[in-house]
Amino acid sequence: MAIENAAVDAGIALQQTVEESPFLTDAGAAALAVGLAALASGYAERGIGAAAVGALAEDDSLFVQGLIMTVLPETLVILALVVVFIVGA
Repeated sequence: MAIENAAVDAGIALQQTVEESPFLTDAGAAALAVGLAALASGYAERGIGAAAVGALAEDDSLFVQGLIMTVLPETLVILALVVVFIVGA
């Protein structure tokens, strides 16, 4: 019985602590989401850009496909920003 009471008291104390000072605020979570999206986009674009330049060196007619593939990861950051503005509003 004493162990159950201690567990309940610890749970109540933890809940009060989380409610009073959360680890991440809404603005912090939004900044983290956009930052990680931008980092992932840059990482993806690194390889895609190199491949697109190599393809363009071989065949000039691949410009449109290379441009689309290079810009595609940037939509991840744009969508993250849209979500932040929609949820934050």
